[in-house]
Parts: sequence; C-alpha cells; structure tokens
Amino acid sequence: MGKATGFMEYVREEEKKRDPLSRLHDWEEYAFPFSNDTLARQGARCMDCGTPFCHMGMELNGLTSGCPIHNLIPEWNDLVYRGRWKEAFERLVKTNNFPEFTGRVCPAPCEGSCTVAISDSAVAIKGIERAIIDKAFAEGWVQPRVPTKRTGKKVAVIGSGPAGLACADELNQAGHFVTVYERADRIGGLLTYGIPNMKLGKDVVERRVRLLEEEGIAFLTNTEVGKHITVDELRKRYDAVVLCIGAQKQRDLVIEGRELAGVHLAMDYLTVTTKWLLTGEKDETFIDAKHKHVIVIGGGDTGADCVATALRQQCKSVVQFGKHPSLPKERTDDNPWPQYPLVFTVDYAYEEAEAKFGSDPRQYCIQTKKIVGDENGKVKELHTIHMEKKVDEHGRIVFKEIPGTEKVWSCDIVLIAIGFEGPEPSLLQQFGVETVNKKAKAPRYKTNIEGVFVAGDARRGQSLVVWAIHEGREAARAVNDFLRKH
Repeated sequence: MGKATGFMEYVREEEKKRDPLSRLHDWEEYAFPFSNDTLARQGARCMDCGTPFCHMGMELNGLTSGCPIHNLIPEWNDLVYRGRWKEAFERLVKTNNFPEFTGRVCPAPCEGSCTVAISDSAVAIKGIERAIIDKAFAEGWVQPRVPTKRTGKKVAVIGSGPAGLACADELNQAGHFVTVYERADRIGGLLTYGIPNMKLGKDVVERRVRLLEEEGIAFLTNTEVGKHITVDELRKRYDAVVLCIGAQKQRDLVIEGRELAGVHLAMDYLTVTTKWLLTGEKDETFIDAKHKHVIVIGGGDTGADCVATALRQQCKSVVQFGKHPSLPKERTDDNPWPQYPLVFTVDYAYEEAEAKFGSDPRQYCIQTKKIVGDENGKVKELHTIHMEKKVDEHGRIVFKEIPGTEKVWSCDIVLIAIGFEGPEPSLLQQFGVETVNKKAKAPRYKTNIEGVFVAGDARRGQSLVVWAIHEGREAARAVNDFLRKH
C-alpha cells in the first residue's frame, strides 16, 4: 500500500500545534491539520505489509494493540497518497462511526503496532484519519443516511457517550426506532463533559449529534432512567434496552483532609468548566483556579486535562503527582512491538505548563500522606513522601516509602484524578443486572435479563473511546439478532 519505498524515503511528521503560550488564552483545539502534501507523504510511508498489525485490535499484556474497530488503515492510507479522498472517506466509515472523535482523542494504538514502528517512527495514522473525515465534512460528502425501511421495533439506549451513540447509530441504520436517554443537559457523555474543548471541540460533537437526529434517532436529555421514567415503564415501551452508562463512579482518595474545601474529583472540575464554556454562566459548583496553586493527584490523561484546564484559568502554579516512575524513552525488553509502547511522551498539557512555568509539571513516585487545611476549613497544604517501585520475592510489584523524602506542598486546590471504579450501581440494580468485579456481567453483551444489553465502560471497565465505539457496534449486532428472533 502507499508508495513501495515511501517508508524509506520519508520521515514521520507530526501535526503542527499552536504556540503553547498563545493557546492558553483560549479554549480552541490546539492542533492544526496536516497539509495535503504532508498527508500524501505520510500516506506513502504505509508499507505493503504481509500482515497489517495496525488493525488487529486486541489486548497484549493488558494493553491495546492495533485498532479495536479494525479500521482499514492501509487502504485509506494508500487512497490518501493517491489523492482519492472520497474513496478514502468511504473506506474509513465502513468501520468507524465517528472518526472525527477518534482522530482527535484516541491514543492511537494502531501506531504502536505499525510495522514501520519496529525500527522507525510509525505512520502518522491518527493525523491522516482526522484529515479524511474533516475533509469529508468540508466537501459535503457526509450526508444523512435515513433508513428506507423500518422494522417497527423500538430500542432504548441509556447513555449518550461514544458507546451509546455508536450502538444507536448501528441500530438506526438497521431500521429500528431508537431513542437515546441522557440524564445530562447535552448529548455526548464523556465526549461532551469528560474531554476538554482543547482536545475535542464541542461543535464537533454537536455536528455529529445533529446528523444522527436527521437520520432518525430521538434524543431525550435531562431524563434520568429510574427517576424520570421507571425501569418497568421503559421495558414495557421498548423491545430492547441497551445500557451504555459508562464507568462514571470516580475513584476517591481515602485520606486525612479529604473533606476540606478546595479538594475536588477531577471529572467534577472538568464538567463544570465545560458547562461554563457552553453556557457562559457560573453557578455555586464552578471551580476556578485563577491565581491559585493547583495540585493534581493522578498521572493519567484525566490529570493532564486538569493541568491544561487550570493553565487556561490562569492558575498561579500547577503540579501533577504520579505514583509510578517516569517511563523510559525507548521500549524496554518486556514491552516489545507490537504491544502499545510504554515510552515517555510530552502531552499538550505538559508542553503548555513548561512554556508557562519553565518546567514539566509531573512529579513521579509520589505518595500523598495527608491534606491539611486552614482555620476556615480550606485546603492549604499537601504532605507527600517519595516511593520506590520494587519487585518482591513473589514477583509482585510493591511501592515502599523512602524515609527522609517527606515534603510539604502549598496549595489552594487539589484535584483527584486516580481513575474510575466502574458504573454507578443503582441503575444496574434497578434492572436486576448481575455484576462482577464492579462491571456488568454480560457475555456477548447480553445481561441476565432478557432484552437488556450492556456495552462500553459499564461492561468492560474504564477504557478508550475507540473501545467504546467497538462495544456499541457489537452490542447493536447482538440486539439486532435478538430482535429478529422476537
């Protein structure tokens, strides 16, 4: 695919980014798309692989390798190289319902398993994907696909994140009448309130939602199942129900001082910030980091988004604590290709923090011991100790405190970004759905309740947007099979 010798002739190029300091003055997306000439060169780097590992979509050693939705990557790389853009778009949407989302926020496990990446930099797959779908929208190739025939069957999808939207899209195209219930005031779930504007503009999400509406999907916002409509009513009204409620139960920090004012869960912070950007209004729940010292506990992507958000709110300083050591600059022997590469990278948020304050905000191997407040019950400092990561005599990874490394950090806001425990259990309980390890127990997306299905993070646990789309697509397949028999 592509140019036979392209991977030898051309080097990988990255998407251009706006200047880190200047982009702190707004909330717009930080990356520029590739030029057409650059895209042709990057598409040309795609090899004529005997086996294209980029779209194998599986987990190796607990990490995603290749594309979970099995995008036809070599095919649309070749078409972009040849300038056949509309055909590239047609190939892309055969497997991906929402490439405008994955082309912006996916960590690109496809690139980690790219064959070129064995000995060189991977093909710029993610940037090419985004360019294809953006061009398709600009050229008017993306048009509503209104089903010509309807089955008469009705399906309720609970939750409008990427899994719910993908499931609804597939079921609608199969001819069923689909209604999506969302308890928030806007459709999109994680896409709207969990991912900041800088990574995924909300106009991009709204554009897709409008398209799905034109195609016949009904959306009900501000409607919480179990509160505004009972589970029994829902089951009587619909032939099948799909629970795509995510893994929204945030993991909290059980620690002295957790109750102090100024200590917040990360997703609460990101959500109220996005609501303010969308409405222009601040209520009593708004969390403002302006002129404040901010500490983020948790070294993942959500923590990085908190760093970027605090910077745009003009914080006085920001530090991010991670439990693990810094990643190596190159793959280690126990992280071989085609596994997802566990290597050191500099996210957009860290570029911005370094440009603003002169250093990377990440601190490694940090254990928070307690949070201390002032006489008014507001957080004023955070106490930590350094940890050492070791392997014990049983081969288990353990973290041990290093005496003498205690430190006190002044702070005004603490944001807890240590992951998610699973779905909120109340709705699953109301449906009578069995759970295991805090996730819905649903082999092949079927729960123990006939006609009730589950997909996305509620089924597999906290994961990637691309896995959510995969789950939504596969759950729709299971629902469709069920409806054909009933």
